[in-house]
Amino acid sequence: MVTVHEVARVAGVSAATVSRFLNGTAKVSEEKRRVIESVIERLNYKPNVLAQNLKSGSTRTIGVLTQSLMSGYFADAMAGIDDALQGAGYAPLIVSGHWRAQEEAERMELLIARRVDGVVILSGRLKDSQILKLSNRVPIVAFGRQLEGKHAYGFSLDNYKAACDAVEYLIMQGHRNIAFIAGPPDHEDAQARLKGYRDTLAKHKIPRNPRLIEAGDFLETGGLLAVERLLESGERFTAIFAGNDLTAYGARLALYRRGIRVPEDISIVGFDDLHSSMCTTPPLTTVRQPLFEVGRCLGQAILAMIRHEKPDIDLPQLSLEVRESVRRIG
Repeated sequence: MVTVHEVARVAGVSAATVSRFLNGTAKVSEEKRRVIESVIERLNYKPNVLAQNLKSGSTRTIGVLTQSLMSGYFADAMAGIDDALQGAGYAPLIVSGHWRAQEEAERMELLIARRVDGVVILSGRLKDSQILKLSNRVPIVAFGRQLEGKHAYGFSLDNYKAACDAVEYLIMQGHRNIAFIAGPPDHEDAQARLKGYRDTLAKHKIPRNPRLIEAGDFLETGGLLAVERLLESGERFTAIFAGNDLTAYGARLALYRRGIRVPEDISIVGFDDLHSSMCTTPPLTTVRQPLFEVGRCLGQAILAMIRHEKPDIDLPQLSLEVRESVRRIG
């Protein structure tokens, strides 16, 4: 295996000069640069990345804690993170917490034990206090919560306003009996969406009916079971605002099994705008969460934290994507 010393001997320079050149810390003449690069190519020299990392104290890896490796939500955000890391010399190490706080904590310990240089948290159920404590050991950037510490940074988009816009749209289409399937009650985004739903009904002086609010878990099964409970309650509703797109998919399935048409009988609005949402039957009206852009912001932020800089990112905006799952009534 070709070594730095052999490259240095053939190039006629010191091994230290070659090492500094490879690390980008050496200023060499144009002639020496060409000679070193020529020798590296001719000898097919491959740097020992592991040895370099051990020497520098860096593994050049970024831990990514997500909740589901199978969801389109994760895939879109992960693509953005990967885009931000391109060219920076870092590779992602991905683990899943499956929406369980204990498992998230265990996965964080695993990432830290692997000596990652930083961690990106895509949503989840860890408490802010837990994240801040963990950030004393590794820089952390989290999505879905407002967070700021010496080694921690978190941001979320305006879920409240987006939820208000979604419910406002349903009201403008003539709907007054609007059911809501909530997300996990300890999730900041889910809380903001529920508040947006309630406040928009109040703004239009539409009486709040607690029986039209059902618990969900941001998963398809939660949406399906929530609609089953809504239908069994006997409460009248003409539209459903689902806490996220996966919930909307489950809700749509429950209605289909009961022979209830969308949007002719019941309208549905989701939240996230996953790729598959434009291919549902009918295509889903939903709040577009620009997850690729979010992932890119997370990647940029963790790189800044590793450099001991304050993240300076332009947050993307949420918007309502109107498709064919809502019918105007009245």
